[in-house]
Amino acid sequence: MSTRGASLRQTQWQPHVLALNAPPPLRPWLTAGGSLTARLKAHSQTFRVQCLHQRVARCLSDEAAAIGLRRPGRVWEREVLLRCDNTPVVFAHTVVPMSATAADWPLFSALGERSLGTTLFGDPRVRRGVLEFARLRQEHPLARRAAAALGLEDEDQLREARPQERILYARRCLYRRRQGTLLVTEVFLPSVLDLKQQRSHNE
Repeated sequence: MSTRGASLRQTQWQPHVLALNAPPPLRPWLTAGGSLTARLKAHSQTFRVQCLHQRVARCLSDEAAAIGLRRPGRVWEREVLLRCDNTPVVFAHTVVPMSATAADWPLFSALGERSLGTTLFGDPRVRRGVLEFARLRQEHPLARRAAAALGLEDEDQLREARPQERILYARRCLYRRRQGTLLVTEVFLPSVLDLKQQRSHNE
């Protein structure tokens, strides 16, 4: 693999959102604590999780160390679109090491189109790590998967995207429960900036 190809697959995750130079309106979404699901519900009339797939896959190069693997290997992978009033606003990607057991994450395999965030924040045994932040160029695997989920698989469409849509901003967080780890990456789509507060979100 070329050096450039490798760099596209390994994003530099930053400990502080200011390192991204993200648009100011997006920073509260990136840094907000608590449940993203609750925050999205508070900014929409209807909220839905669209499950794209949940399967065995190979983790990305920049995920292996975070979940305790020496090198990229097989994981349980879940990818969804979070929709507010039927508009996709977040592409979420979750990986769980194959070593995790049903006792570690008892509800993960049966989530379907239920929110993972609701499960994580509703379980007192889940320990949340610190947030990390990254800019994803359109060539990054997660940016490409997000584009594919939105129906932008065609290269010409990607090239013709507006400049602000060519880089996506993401955050990730490691969760622990018992002996298991689970890494959630949330890629914020440009449409999230169109959301307006609907009601108080103290869920």
